[in-house]
Amino acid sequence: MHENEASGLVPRALTAIGSALVMLTILMGSSAWARADPQPTAEMMRPVSALVAYMSALPTNVHPDMFASPHPCIVENFSPYVFCGPRAARRWEMGFRLHSSQEALSRLSARFGAAHDFDRAGNRVYFSLPTVWTGFTAGRAFVEHGAWAFVEVEQKGAWRIQGYGWGVYAYQEGPIH
Repeated sequence: MHENEASGLVPRALTAIGSALVMLTILMGSSAWARADPQPTAEMMRPVSALVAYMSALPTNVHPDMFASPHPCIVENFSPYVFCGPRAARRWEMGFRLHSSQEALSRLSARFGAAHDFDRAGNRVYFSLPTVWTGFTAGRAFVEHGAWAFVEVEQKGAWRIQGYGWGVYAYQEGPIH
């Protein structure tokens, strides 16, 4: 009996073949991951871009107009976390202004990856949008990686955000390289 067989270990040749098969499987499977999902149109991205512009500038005496009416529903990472109902957009605005003030947010910027899981049913669309926010909090640089899941509805010839959920999966603060 071979020493490796006796100890239950796989001989090196079989380990190398197994590793090659695993790599081949990963490479073959990655082609499915690399396939492009259908993407939202430029018109569908307008309210998302408007939302980012609004959050970045926080203009005074201007209220967000990218949300659908009536009753959008927004899930965020600042209190009270869920903004739904008749005045959801206004409550979200007040919540974001407070959050921005408390965190001393400045120089916010967002960039998007390719959308995933795009689907359309009539005048509604859904897509998940990988997003990287950068900026400063209390004078310290930060990078926040997350994803927005959007539902938009077409109203009066324009796309509006019916709802979104934001989730962070990585955050770095301080000297960022």
